[in-house]
Amino acid sequence: MPSPPSATSVRFLGTGRLSLAAVAVCSALAALAAVALPAALGIAVDQLVTEGRIPWSALLLCAGLTAAEVLLDALVALLGGTTTAALTARLRTLLLDRVVRTEPRRGGAVPPGDLTTRLTANAADAAAVPVTAATAVAGVLLPLGGIVGLFLIDPWTGLALLVGAPSFVLLLRTLIRRTADAAADYQREQALIATRLTEALDGAATLRAAHTATREHARITEPLTALAAHGRRTWQIHGSAAGTSAVLLPLLSVLVLAVAGLRLAAGAISVGDLLAVSRYAVLAIGLGSLTGALGAIARGRSAAARLEPLLTLPPVPHLARTLPAEGPGTLELRAVDVVEDGKHLLRGVSFRVPGGTSLAVVGRSGSGKSLVAAVAGRLMDPDGGTVSLDGVPLDTVDPVLLRHEVGYAFARPTLWGETVEDTIAAGAVRPTDTGIRTAARAASADGFIRLLPHGYQTPLDQAPLSGGERQRLGLARAFAHAGRLLILDDATSSLDTVTERQVQQALARYTGRSTRIVVAHRISSAVQADRVLWMDDGEVRAVGRHTDLWADPDYRQVFHHAPEPPAAPLPPTDGAHGRLTGGLTDPGAAEAVPVTVSASQRPTEDPAPPAPPHRQRRSGPEAP
Repeated sequence: MPSPPSATSVRFLGTGRLSLAAVAVCSALAALAAVALPAALGIAVDQLVTEGRIPWSALLLCAGLTAAEVLLDALVALLGGTTTAALTARLRTLLLDRVVRTEPRRGGAVPPGDLTTRLTANAADAAAVPVTAATAVAGVLLPLGGIVGLFLIDPWTGLALLVGAPSFVLLLRTLIRRTADAAADYQREQALIATRLTEALDGAATLRAAHTATREHARITEPLTALAAHGRRTWQIHGSAAGTSAVLLPLLSVLVLAVAGLRLAAGAISVGDLLAVSRYAVLAIGLGSLTGALGAIARGRSAAARLEPLLTLPPVPHLARTLPAEGPGTLELRAVDVVEDGKHLLRGVSFRVPGGTSLAVVGRSGSGKSLVAAVAGRLMDPDGGTVSLDGVPLDTVDPVLLRHEVGYAFARPTLWGETVEDTIAAGAVRPTDTGIRTAARAASADGFIRLLPHGYQTPLDQAPLSGGERQRLGLARAFAHAGRLLILDDATSSLDTVTERQVQQALARYTGRSTRIVVAHRISSAVQADRVLWMDDGEVRAVGRHTDLWADPDYRQVFHHAPEPPAAPLPPTDGAHGRLTGGLTDPGAAEAVPVTVSASQRPTEDPAPPAPPHRQRRSGPEAP
């Protein structure tokens, strides 16, 4: 048996309650008109035979019933179509809202191809069920009305029809069960094909380089055999039901008419009654018209079962607390755990980043670096422990305010917007034109943007972008919306050495204004950071300066046997004295020791990044 609908599903159906009620009422009225018509025709025939005159009143009644049935059926078609379209759109919106509002790791549990199938075909099948069920009211009233009409005219004709009722009920029950099973199998194979096709499209360049397109084509189309088999099974089920009905229903009709003829010969019923019996017999055996509706409902229930995991995705909980107006952006993680399928991906992660300083997160692949970045800005909630920004737990901060204050850049940024400028501006609040261009210069993107056909106004789909250029647009977007916390998750991996150096210098100018978390694989990022968080198998291996950690051979292994410790970094300075500002400490660690840097060592060629757009600039060194 299908599982009961969730509270979300009930609320979804409730949004179209009036439209569904109108469809059901119109369907019922049309069915009642169709049931009353045979009786009216019988009366008209009897008056014509017995009285020898045209029964105008009875004929007008028949005409009115016929017109009412046609009009009501037209209204059912119109209301049913518009209601189904509205429910489909509402269901898809609800599903997307659930996917977007939940944690990315939960929303990403369904592969993109499968998710597309659920949002398109499965959502349409599931949303059609309420209207199909409402119109099925007429499908039930017609045969029931026919049976009642037969018993009212002559009980023997009704009993003749009921002789075949058990076999017909068994036929319908088998049809529903087998159709639901076949539909579920078909939908699973359909989703598998969509998933594999999406994977192939995402990796088209890799497939071409590896010359494995033929093999991948075979992998994608391999489920078509099973899909075709499930499709044939569905049609075989319906064909078998239709064939059985084609034999059973005419036999029942002949049996009813034969009994009615005998009753007419015996004088128990009139000629008009015989005509009505013939019409009611057609309505009664019309129970077979329910097979299509029942099959659609079975497919819709199977589709709804595939949508239920998405509808029950929990939204990220939040409260409405605010952050200190002039907080420096101090980030602290305490005993943070992340568990998935019983495995600890992060275990007891604790560290503190003083406001306005930078932290490089390094470690081997799979050590948990990106998870640290995700929990640090509340792209996901930890399963244990707390994450706080300026002393306020992130899970209590108003989500709109949090997105104003936390900026992200990723290794493979998703770009959206009509133009390149819109892509950089996309965020909680649109920055000014000056802020957009300043952010682009800080990300070393201004040069290639100006070479595009229409510069910043170039439509995004007409801008040929390399991987590095896409990363720079993602960085520009993050710079344009930088708040008190800026997180770069391997966001410079596709940049050349010179461009990466320019981006690092732009990041350094945020000292005192934004706290920076940089997930990195390159040694240069660790060199430039105030402190380094060394992750190993989901745990903190060490927190310290890069030059101090370099003495550990295991730390050097993270950077693939770099030949020697690099030169000391060029830290951001205050303009007056060339003194290192800020520092990074884990709980209980000492503050950074001031280091003097000559003016000639300070980078001056790069533009200053934009100030955080959502609050005043904090105290600290001004950008040169």
